[in-house]
Amino acid sequence: MTARRTKFYLDKQNAKWSGVCAGIADYTGIDVIWVRIGAVLVTLMGAFPWTLIAYGVAVWLADTKPHGLYQDKEDAKFWQGVRSNPARSTRDVRSKFRDIDRRLADIEVYYTSRNQRLSDEIESLR
Repeated sequence: MTARRTKFYLDKQNAKWSGVCAGIADYTGIDVIWVRIGAVLVTLMGAFPWTLIAYGVAVWLADTKPHGLYQDKEDAKFWQGVRSNPARSTRDVRSKFRDIDRRLADIEVYYTSRNQRLSDEIESLR
C-alpha cells in the first residue's frame, strides 16, 4: 500500500519534540519556524491547556510521515498545492490535457491535410 500524499503526517525527521509543528509546516507549505512561533504565541496568549490537548491529540492520532514520500522539493510543493486547493489543481490538470489534445489535433491536421509542399518534401526524401 502506498502512502497518501494528501494526508497529515507527523514529520519526525524535522521534529523538535514530536513532529506536530513540522508536520503542519509540511502539510501547509508554511516555513516550520513560523508554525512553531505561532504555536508558542497561541499557547502564551491564554490557550495553554487547549494547545497542549490539541498537540497531544495530534501526536496520538496522526501517523508518522513515511520516508521518501516525495521524490523531490518540486513534488512536495505540488502536493502542498493540491492540499490547499484541490479544485484548482484538478482544473489545472484538465487544462493541460486539453492544451495537449488541441496541439496534437493541430499536428494531425497539418500532417493529414492536402499540403502540396509537404507532399513534395516527403517525395523528395524517398
